[in-house]
Amino acid sequence: MTHEMLHPKGWKATPGYSNGMAATGRLVVTGGMIGWNGQQEFETDDFVGQVEMALKAIVTVLAEAGAKPEHLVRLTWYVTSKREYLDSLKDLGRVYKAVIGKVYPAMALVQVVALVEDRAKVEIEATAVVPQE
Repeated sequence: MTHEMLHPKGWKATPGYSNGMAATGRLVVTGGMIGWNGQQEFETDDFVGQVEMALKAIVTVLAEAGAKPEHLVRLTWYVTSKREYLDSLKDLGRVYKAVIGKVYPAMALVQVVALVEDRAKVEIEATAVVPQE
């Protein structure tokens, strides 16, 4: 196995993410992906819709390196509204599973005042480790 979820004994289970990951292989990192398409055009101002677009962009960039969602070891989310994120958890879970699958890397979420693109509500950075053959 090249990926190992790190969960200290006695700690409460984490919902949808890992406390840490250990991995061996080729490191693949993305820039911050926001909720627009490959032509850098926003198709929606909906928070969940932008998350879906950002996750799809991550999958597309990973594929360029021969990586798949199951190779993800870390996601860092930057959101402009913690409340909007928390109020959307059920829909976010549905979109996440549809795009990424049942993959739960280490994650962090940070609320920021704004993102560089004014219409962006979320930006997600990804780190993956592809097993070496």
